[in-house]
Amino acid sequence: MTITEYISQCEKDMNLKIDKLKSEFNSLRTGRANPQLLDNVYIEYYGSRVPLKQIAAISVPDPRTLEIKPWDRGAIDVIENELKKVDLGSMPQRQGDVIRVNLPSMNEEQRKKLVKVVAQISEDIKVEVRNVRRDYIEKIKKAQKTSEISEDDAKRHEATIQKLTDKYIGFIDSLAQSKEKELLTI
Repeated sequence: MTITEYISQCEKDMNLKIDKLKSEFNSLRTGRANPQLLDNVYIEYYGSRVPLKQIAAISVPDPRTLEIKPWDRGAIDVIENELKKVDLGSMPQRQGDVIRVNLPSMNEEQRKKLVKVVAQISEDIKVEVRNVRRDYIEKIKKAQKTSEISEDDAKRHEATIQKLTDKYIGFIDSLAQSKEKELLTI
């Protein structure tokens, strides 16, 4: 692998960490209904665990309600039972072939707890980004030791990776700030 390929791969790996952060933020309950709240819900369906979104349509008819409509009516009981296990702050209500989950509004204390969770998640992802940086800088140093690149090139590429790291850390901070703002907005 060439050094430019290392840097390109480093950026891809950091992008994956940002995607992971966005996914974790989307799964947090903010007081508004969001189909992504159910992304981590898996249903036992014909002998295998399947994501809920693969066997049902999930919609948001109003800001505080999730509506789940299974494509197979036979799965409605299993889905309802699995939704009862998920901590959404409300029990699912079955209405014919549709399951509704009314999300309660969040109080100040719950919002502050979630802000702390956002801070922890973003810090964990920052650590993962720094670990990516460390791994690629080690690869560059290894390439320098085996005389694949000069010391000057190694320093320049290390600086490039550090700039990428700073860029992604800044991006993580801005995503965390916007999520905190969303959580604290009533």
